[in-house]
Amino acid sequence: MILFALRRLGSGLVLLVVICAIAYTLLFFNGSSIARNIVGDQATPEQVALKEQELGLDQPLAVRFLTWAGDALAGDLGRSWFGTLTVADALTTRLPVTLALVTVSMVLVTVLATVLGTAAAVKRGWVDRAVQIGAVVGDAVPGFVLAIVLATLFAVRLPVFPAVSSITPGAGADAWVASLTLPVIAIVLNYVTASAQQIRSAVIAQRDRDFVRTLRSRGLGEGEILFKHVLRGAAPAGLTVLSLQFVGLLGGAVIIERIFAIPGIGQLAVDATVNGDIPIVMGVVLYTVGIVILVNLAVDLANGWLNPKVRTS
Repeated sequence: MILFALRRLGSGLVLLVVICAIAYTLLFFNGSSIARNIVGDQATPEQVALKEQELGLDQPLAVRFLTWAGDALAGDLGRSWFGTLTVADALTTRLPVTLALVTVSMVLVTVLATVLGTAAAVKRGWVDRAVQIGAVVGDAVPGFVLAIVLATLFAVRLPVFPAVSSITPGAGADAWVASLTLPVIAIVLNYVTASAQQIRSAVIAQRDRDFVRTLRSRGLGEGEILFKHVLRGAAPAGLTVLSLQFVGLLGGAVIIERIFAIPGIGQLAVDATVNGDIPIVMGVVLYTVGIVILVNLAVDLANGWLNPKVRTS
């Protein structure tokens, strides 16, 4: 198990380096001068050249990336090129908001999808049809449409929740709950039935296997078979789907954050990319990819524990 974890961790670190290198390279091919954006359109060519020298933009691209990577490895992600705020401070205030939004949403999706998917596989009938119809509707209707509808109904017409996030540094739990309730509901409604359908399929496949029929022939009850054997066998498929949704939601949270004016890393990344604020963008990339790697590692370890064959694959 330890070797399995080390292999997965090693491949994740390689992936982190590759993605950071690609992202850093692409950021310098947007066709605009970052130094000109910083000093303004009225600056002279000499001032632009001086700013490029100050930021190291006159160095070869490979040298710039290695310098950034070395500083990042030492724990220094630098400062914003458009202000005095450090990258670490910017991420410290923004990252917890996005993680709270994504984590709470995915926990609720996991619980509800497991219950609905299992009920659809066992009970069939109207529950099964409702899950399948909901999965089609969830795939067809974008999440931001649900978010706009919820914001219109419960923040504008019925001002039950704030239309704009009130999360600020030092804000209390009431501000977090009020600001994240509608975004979380929008995400859960968009994701839960699709996840439930995948879990339903995995549970049905497990219930049709020979070992389940053998357990029934030995007199084991349906409840014991379901909770001790079927769900364990269906768990890897469910975990894989949920981890993919977590990764997709982490990257796509920017739309939800813009609708509800949530101060997360999504909006921070968009603003930094438009301005060409390379230190901020690379900080977001580094932290986001690191979180994805940790989530995938946790899922791989869980799958390896549930199914020993995965460890040798």
